[in-house]
Amino acid sequence: MSVRPAWEVQEHDGATAWFNARLSFPDGAGVEVLAVVCEGRLSLEDVRAQPPLSLDDLAELADWIEGPLFEACGTVPDLEEEPPQTPYGPGRRARPAWPRGVEGRRLVVEEYLAAQRCGYDPVLAVMCATGHSRRKALRMIAGARDEGLLGPRHARR
Repeated sequence: MSVRPAWEVQEHDGATAWFNARLSFPDGAGVEVLAVVCEGRLSLEDVRAQPPLSLDDLAELADWIEGPLFEACGTVPDLEEEPPQTPYGPGRRARPAWPRGVEGRRLVVEEYLAAQRCGYDPVLAVMCATGHSRRKALRMIAGARDEGLLGPRHARR
């Protein structure tokens, strides 16, 4: 992870500083963050990720960048609150474990059909359940169709 100062604005009572932070993962994924420090408080202004972060990954983002950002900004984290424990190990992406093979395809089918029955977007339901991108979710759905677990996309006449 790298943190660089972006710019600083001097005010009559103090200063507000912005920092660019970049996280790179071994699988080629990356996250760029614009953080601001004002009156000793650190907050995130902008987050960009490629591929997009799932909601679980976004929740874990603070844990990933907290230490290096506080160190670069010269602020001290508030240690009164204990960080919440998650079912995912430290230093790991927050994508839930998803079974491979037939079991994984059956779970994809369950999510897909449940969303369809409720009137929701089934592809989005698979994306949320697996934590994968739209392209990967569509591939998983296609695999379930190829196995015969889902009907064809279009009814043949």
